[in-house]
Amino acid sequence: MSLVEIIVLNQEDAKYAEAYGADRLELVSAIAEGGLTPSYGTIKMVVESVKIPVMVMVRPHSNSFVYRRGEWDAIREDIKKIQELGAAGVVFGALTEKQEVDFDMLGMVLEEAKGLSLTFHRAIDQTDSLEVYRSLCQSPYHVNRVLTSGGKPRVPEGLDSLTGMIAESGKTTNSPIIMPGSGLSSRNIEYIHQQLLASEYHFGSAVRVDGDFRKKINGDEIQRIKRIVN
Repeated sequence: MSLVEIIVLNQEDAKYAEAYGADRLELVSAIAEGGLTPSYGTIKMVVESVKIPVMVMVRPHSNSFVYRRGEWDAIREDIKKIQELGAAGVVFGALTEKQEVDFDMLGMVLEEAKGLSLTFHRAIDQTDSLEVYRSLCQSPYHVNRVLTSGGKPRVPEGLDSLTGMIAESGKTTNSPIIMPGSGLSSRNIEYIHQQLLASEYHFGSAVRVDGDFRKKINGDEIQRIKRIVN
């Protein structure tokens, strides 16, 4: 059985996604900018309205995935608040100017987020994703999972890289889980699941009415996807 994670923007989304079978939620704001940290009020309302785990985006701006030390204070405060509000974890990614993992920043986030699950998000897709994933596996820092489309805009184009990343993830028990996301839908997930057999998948606009984040969650799509991957 594979876990299905759904992007949500608010309490209504969260309750609807849970009711139709979502296993976990990723809560974001500003989805048009790729997702930013939601407000504390939104985090509180969502966490209190569902029983399934809520992962919260920690991303202070959409300029890049390169963060200056001066931005650390805001990131740290967000993580503290997310922990206080009872979320299951954070979704975070940081790169250096050379498009490698910023392990200094990642280490500080992991230290601050002790007790929380951590997803390294699609910042990895702006890099040589397989090599950067290997660097995560070999590092002393434990990330729970990596959300990735295999270094391509969408999962269907990144299958070769994703296959390599999943093979790499099986080499050690400490390796982050590979969670494919971007471009997945009920129309292609059967083929993709046959190729990858991933343990987790991430869905966004595909489970919205008309594929539009301005419209409500399409519960039938979630149920269709769940039947296919399970």
